[in-house]
Amino acid sequence: MKKLVVLSGAGISAESGIRTFRDMGGLWEEYDILEVASPQGWENNPELVQNFYNERRKQLLGCSPNKGHYGLVDLEKYYDVEIITQNVDDLHERAGSKKVLHLHGELLKAQSSADPELVYEIDGWEIKMGDTCEKGSQLRPNVVWFGEPVPAMIPAMEITRQSDIFVVVGTSLNVYPAASLLDYVPRGVPVYVIDPEDVSVPFNVNAEVIREKAAKGVEILIEKLTGDKK
Repeated sequence: MKKLVVLSGAGISAESGIRTFRDMGGLWEEYDILEVASPQGWENNPELVQNFYNERRKQLLGCSPNKGHYGLVDLEKYYDVEIITQNVDDLHERAGSKKVLHLHGELLKAQSSADPELVYEIDGWEIKMGDTCEKGSQLRPNVVWFGEPVPAMIPAMEITRQSDIFVVVGTSLNVYPAASLLDYVPRGVPVYVIDPEDVSVPFNVNAEVIREKAAKGVEILIEKLTGDKK
């Protein structure tokens, strides 16, 4: 069975009602990104950071996967599908995707502020100030902030190298190092990019662009790859 690798971004979750940072009316208009998504922000005002992610978590628990998520699950009938996601939500998993790698962490988990290897499931939506790990350090969101390493990039690069088809859905390819994964797609492998806006596809990548939002774009992709109309 051929391996189909998907790099997904905020655009696929936006159709489930999850607010993005970059879009018009997005979270960047309300917050300075470095105040809520950087080690410096955490050091300066951990309560603000904690509250920000608690609210994101509460919102996530009220959202559901959309047709884009479910469409990628449908492709598992035809391909060995592996998803590499920049998203910190669990919508791919809730839709039923079996292989999901989170580049930037998982919102529904907490990690030790002293030892990032210590990761815990969250019961509910809230991490409180005073909640600590087994070493006594404050728990923080299990999210990769700006300026922090992205350890999942190593397995993501290996998955990409194994791809027979590579799909980009809902990401502008402006966020690094995630966008650099296209450099690891084997030569000659078909690349599909699903996004209603212009996407910065590297000049050396011959990609077929499906200029639609994620749900409709995945539907078109399924028809192209399988002949199966939804």
